[in-house]
Amino acid sequence: MLELSAEGLPELSAQSPPERSAESPRGLTAEMPALPGSPTPGSATPTGVRPTSSARPLSPVTEQESIFVIAIDGPSGTGKSTVSRKVASALGAGYLDTGAMYRIVTLAVLNAGIDPDDAQAVAKLLLDLNFESPTDPNQQIHRLGGEDVGRAIRSTAVTTAVSPVSANPAVREWLKSKQQRLAYSGRMVVEGRDIGTVITPDAPLKIYLTASEEIRASRRHGEVKATVSAQADLAAVRAAIAHRDNYDTTRTHAPLQAAADAIVLDSTDLDIAQCVEAVLVLAGERGIR
Repeated sequence: MLELSAEGLPELSAQSPPERSAESPRGLTAEMPALPGSPTPGSATPTGVRPTSSARPLSPVTEQESIFVIAIDGPSGTGKSTVSRKVASALGAGYLDTGAMYRIVTLAVLNAGIDPDDAQAVAKLLLDLNFESPTDPNQQIHRLGGEDVGRAIRSTAVTTAVSPVSANPAVREWLKSKQQRLAYSGRMVVEGRDIGTVITPDAPLKIYLTASEEIRASRRHGEVKATVSAQADLAAVRAAIAHRDNYDTTRTHAPLQAAADAIVLDSTDLDIAQCVEAVLVLAGERGIR
């Protein structure tokens, strides 16, 4: 495992990454596998999560050579969502936010009046759950039942309940196949908490983005104030992050951890642009352009 910080970054280019042509995205379809013990679907089109867009189209000659996955894992407040989106945009690739997928399931659980800790009831809900998962880094619109829930999935209620829902083995297995189908569909940057270890363990580039707890709390506090509540309390945000860290790193099923071959990038003293450039340099070293 290689660790990088502001002092140990690869040599960064003074130039911005090259512009990619903005071509129409190619649509993808993610099938919904049946839950264990449920009837096996026939030839009918399955329901479940579907992407709203994806990476730019690839020519038949270069498509196989151009396919890649960049896995970016890490805890809350490290900037991984912003970094991942910008890296995907710079590379003309798709972007998948797996954390948002868990938040959408959590919102559906709360809307149905189900206790997030009731594992069986949550698993049963998945049988009829449908939502859209965007893969366009420049247009992230998450829909549940056709409704834009981008703001709702960032609410305090969802943030509080997402840990037990995401720790539910049935939920993780249900989403795993969908995440893998999208991740391996073309040029993709995928971010979450188990991407390099579970979803795409063979990704050519795995980044584990981290930062000090103080910096992470400050960043998340600013995000919550801007998107959820202007009265958000910093101490409460910091406590929530510590609770989530403990829950995610100690859960039995797919805990948050850096893959053995991941590059640990400490963003404590880096801004977003520096983090993005560092990832692009590392990607270029692996032939990802």
